[in-house]
Amino acid sequence: MDNAQFTALCEWIAEAGLAGLSEMATLEGFCERALEVGLPLVRANVVIDTLHPVYEGRAFVWNCKTRKTAVTEFGRDSVDIQRWENSPYHYLELTGEPMLRRKLTADTEKEFSVFPGLRADGLTDYVAITNRFAAEGVVGDMDCVYSSWATDVPAGFRDADVTDLCRLMPLLALTLKAASLARIAETLVETYLGRDAGRRVLQGRIARGVADRIEAVLWFSDLRSYTRISDTAAPGEIIPLLNDYAGAIISAIYDRGGDVLKLIGDGVLAIFTVED
Repeated sequence: MDNAQFTALCEWIAEAGLAGLSEMATLEGFCERALEVGLPLVRANVVIDTLHPVYEGRAFVWNCKTRKTAVTEFGRDSVDIQRWENSPYHYLELTGEPMLRRKLTADTEKEFSVFPGLRADGLTDYVAITNRFAAEGVVGDMDCVYSSWATDVPAGFRDADVTDLCRLMPLLALTLKAASLARIAETLVETYLGRDAGRRVLQGRIARGVADRIEAVLWFSDLRSYTRISDTAAPGEIIPLLNDYAGAIISAIYDRGGDVLKLIGDGVLAIFTVED
């Protein structure tokens, strides 16, 4: 990649961030343009934590054969934790190193759990990169962007390819962080304000004295015998019970076009507008 190609790719990454492209669209667009300038990418993976009541983060995997990106939301269960602890990203977190590179051979196959599958797919070279945030830029557990890049070229990546990836990743990580922060903002306002009110806040409708007149049906429900349950059940059983209960009620309301305004212990306050 020459200087003009490198500059053009940097400009596209910046434009993607300013345009508010999603993480998926940004990764796909970057990989397509990287291929055009000679980076022999076959697989790309980006992982970034989030601030969400259920998920810990999201993983994006781009594949050259399909030219598509798969998205996985991972949680905090034992399977996800074990997968993380056996990953190159966890190694980078423990060591503090910014990059890991491995030729995918029989000798390195057992080093990380992802390597056997990559070798089976014919990949030959693997690079993992960590772009860490300053303390002031950390949101929840989102303190960095992890990425990995792999090729099936028999000789692997050229050193210049790895250098280009390392130089491009800070800007790409910044763009991906911006997209993730926008998603976090949506999640937070929807979680604590409700979907409709959350959208209004993000649209800037937060000035004092501004109100909309609506016609709506109010919904209020609570859990039968909850007082007795909370007085007699073990404390460790109450929160899981409320989680399951709220999940059932909120899903039912959302499925019918309603909007949950507030959770009050076992109580749920929601509305169904006349239009719905």
